[in-house]
Amino acid sequence: MQLDKMVKFHKAVGDVTRIRIITLLKKGPMHGQEIANRLGLRAPTITHHIVKLKDTGMVYARRDKNTIYFHLDEKKLEYMTTAILRIGEENFLKSEELQMSEQEKQKVVQNFVTSEGKLKQIPSQLKKKLVILSYFVRHFETGKVYDEKEVNDYIKTFHDDYATIRREWVMQQFMYRENNRYQLNPVEMWPVIFEK
Repeated sequence: MQLDKMVKFHKAVGDVTRIRIITLLKKGPMHGQEIANRLGLRAPTITHHIVKLKDTGMVYARRDKNTIYFHLDEKKLEYMTTAILRIGEENFLKSEELQMSEQEKQKVVQNFVTSEGKLKQIPSQLKKKLVILSYFVRHFETGKVYDEKEVNDYIKTFHDDYATIRREWVMQQFMYRENNRYQLNPVEMWPVIFEK
């Protein structure tokens, strides 16, 4: 799971009113006015909080005639609350298919990167793509925050499709993105490509 989704989730549940709404919805679906009455709040306040919860996917709406009921997706809630414990787990599970020696990694770089340091193409095979992504992401300094333009400008020095490379760095946990600002993740969070 992407770190920005995790952060968004924890920000959403880091509010007393939203936790109270989740608690009510655990007992079953409710419409907005019912939630407002139970919590002693105004309907617009409930709407504001429901929008934040819906953005995370743990609350969804269903219309019944003229009334919209809000439901709690308990499986999604449980998945999101335990996601932090699973960071890197996806990569661990793929470790067998990702195994590569240092020599194999160097060969991948030689095959996909020109002598001028340009990326010929983004590999379609996952383990080769991870080698290439990690090769180029090492340009960034740990602890330094980069704006999106800086990241794009760097990517353009080796490949035209900066949006895809940038997105892959975030999706594969090489980098963390928040508000169009990027930061290198610790190497321990990167996908693991084991040596044989």
